Amino acid sequence: MQSIAEERLTAICRTTSIDPSRTNQPWTNPGWTNPKPAARYDMAILGGGPAGLLAAHAAVAEGTKVALIERNLLGGVCVNVGCISSKSLIRTSRLYAEMRDAQNYGARVPGDTEVDFAQAMNRMRAVRARLSRRVLARTLGSPHIDLFFGEAAFAGHDVITVAGEKLFFKTACIATGARPLIPPIPGLSGVGYLTNESVFDLNECPPRLLVIGGGPLGCELAQAFCRLGSRVTIVQDEPLFLSQEERDAAQILSEALARDGIDIYLNTQTVRVETDGSEKMAHLESGGDTATVAADEILIGAGSVPNAGGLHLEAAGVDGDETNGIRVNDFLQTTNPRIYASGDVCSVHKFAHIESVSARIVAHNALRRRRERLSKVVIPWCTYTDPEIAHTGMYVTEARAKKIPVKTFTVPMHDVDRAVIDGEEEGFVKIHVKEGTDQILGATVVARHGGEIINDISLAIMSRVGLSTVARISHPYPTQAAAIRMAAEMCANQQRDSIFQRLRSLSRRLFI
Repeated sequence: MQSIAEERLTAICRTTSIDPSRTNQPWTNPGWTNPKPAARYDMAILGGGPAGLLAAHAAVAEGTKVALIERNLLGGVCVNVGCISSKSLIRTSRLYAEMRDAQNYGARVPGDTEVDFAQAMNRMRAVRARLSRRVLARTLGSPHIDLFFGEAAFAGHDVITVAGEKLFFKTACIATGARPLIPPIPGLSGVGYLTNESVFDLNECPPRLLVIGGGPLGCELAQAFCRLGSRVTIVQDEPLFLSQEERDAAQILSEALARDGIDIYLNTQTVRVETDGSEKMAHLESGGDTATVAADEILIGAGSVPNAGGLHLEAAGVDGDETNGIRVNDFLQTTNPRIYASGDVCSVHKFAHIESVSARIVAHNALRRRRERLSKVVIPWCTYTDPEIAHTGMYVTEARAKKIPVKTFTVPMHDVDRAVIDGEEEGFVKIHVKEGTDQILGATVVARHGGEIINDISLAIMSRVGLSTVARISHPYPTQAAAIRMAAEMCANQQRDSIFQRLRSLSRRLFI
C-alpha cells in the first residue's frame, strides 16, 4: 500500500504525464499546472536538487508553508546525473575487475567475463529511479509544499517571479546548484563532448574515451569506463590527480589508474581538439613536448560552476555571480538577511552530503532564528575510486598555515589483518593530531572502503574525543577499520612514553 506521500508524488507525476519511477519533470511539460500562490510563504526555495529538497523537508518539519521552485529536473545533479548514477556504475565496474582478478583470491577466472555495458546502464537507471522516488516522496508528499516549475528570478527583497506569478516570502533559500565547467579548449564545442549530464545516457561503451580533468569525477569515471571496456586516456593540467589531497594519496591513485591500464598525462594541457574522419583528435602539450590522442568520445571532468546567473540577484540585494557563486557568511546568510543559500551554489566543496548539512543549517537559522555555523560542522568527503580516498578535518598544510604543530600517526593497510585477508592491502590510514596532545585535527584514508572508515574519525573530531581515547574502543575482529584503533594505540603509547619520560626526569632532579 502506498503512503500518503507516495500517492501525492504519483499524482504529481501522473499530472505531468511522467513515469513516477523517474524524476524527469521539465517545467515546460504541458500537463503541469503550477498551484495558485499563497499570500506569503514562510520560505521560498529556488532549486529542487538535494539542497532544495532537504531544505524544504526541514522547513516543513518546523510547521511552515514552503514554495519549492524548480526549472528542470527534481532531484538535481545528485539524483539524476551525479552520485547515484556514478556510484552504481562504479560498483558494476568493480565487480568486473574482481572477476578478472579472481586468481589472486584463490578462485578461477570465470570463463566469460565479457562486459554487458547496456545491462550495467540499465541497473544504474533502475537504482536511480528507486532512490530518487524515495527522496521525492518524503518531501513532496507534504501538503505544506507548493511545487512550482519555471524560471525563477527575484523581483524585490521579498518576492520571486515564476511562470508569470509573484511569490512573496518571509525567508528564502537559493539552492540552484552548479553545472559542469567546460574549459575553453579550441575546437571542443564543434567536436562534441560528454559531461556528467550526458555520459549516463550512453548505451554503448565508447571503445576509446578521453577524460579531460583529474578531479573526483574525472578519476572515478576514467577508472569505471576502463574496467567496463574502454581504452581510457586521462589528461590533468596539474602535476597530480586530486590536487587538494595529500601527495602520497594522489600518488597511490595515479599508480592504481595506471595499473588498470589507463594512459595518464599529468601536468599536460589540452590545447586543441578537432575531428579527423570519425575520430576526435586531442592535441596535448606538456613542457614543450606535444602528443595527439585519438578518441571516440571526450568526457569533461574539469569541475563545476555555480548556477547563479539569471536570478536577478541585484533586485534582492544579494551579492553573487556565476564565477564565485552566492556570497554567504558562516550562517549561510546572504547580503540580504532574509535570504540564505545552500549547496553547490555557495559551497567551496561541492558534495551532496554538504548540501544536506547546509540545508539543515539554513532551515534552522532562517526559521528558528538560530545561529548555527557551517564552520563548526565536521564534513568528510570521499573520492570513490579504487582505492577510495577519503578525508576529514584539516590537512597538514592547513594546520601549518595556522601555526598548529602537527604529529601524524600512519598505519599502512598491509599491516591490517582484514585488509590482508581481503587482498585489499593498498593504502593507509593517516591521522593528524596537535603535537603534544591527542586532539585530532584531521585524517586521510586511502583504502578499498575508505569512505566507510573515515566516519569513525569524523565522529571523534565532532565529539571532541581524543585519539588516545579511541584506542579504548573495541572493534569486531577482523575489520579494516581496525586501522583507526591501531593508529590510536600508537598515539596512546607515545603519550604514556612521554609521561614516563617526564616522571623519570622529575625523579632524577629530586633524588640526585
